[in-house]
Amino acid sequence: MLLAAGAWAQEQKPPEPPEEDQSLIVKEYAFNPLQAQKELQIGNYYFKTGSYRAAVNRFREATKWNENYAEAYRRMGEAYDKLKDPAAARKAYQKYLELEPNGKEAAQVRKRLSGKT
Repeated sequence: MLLAAGAWAQEQKPPEPPEEDQSLIVKEYAFNPLQAQKELQIGNYYFKTGSYRAAVNRFREATKWNENYAEAYRRMGEAYDKLKDPAAARKAYQKYLELEPNGKEAAQVRKRLSGKT
């Protein structure tokens, strides 16, 4: 009798959902300056630890939350410089200058761009 009750309880148990593959989840981005700032801070941490690829990913993520976040583009350019990817660095720096032509780092960014091919 006890065995039959145990089997019945197992039959009534709902199936467990499959594990979610995080790479298959599509994020929807909307303007969120707080999330963008958080991503920039995490990117800065990765940059300081020498994880430049991770830093680039976080800076890119910041620009998805706020497409006009000039600081994220500047930092992305610096990370691409460290990764020795001058084309990507140039693109990021140009976007920074487009957004902040008179920003406090604009002169330094122009100087870096003048040395790029």
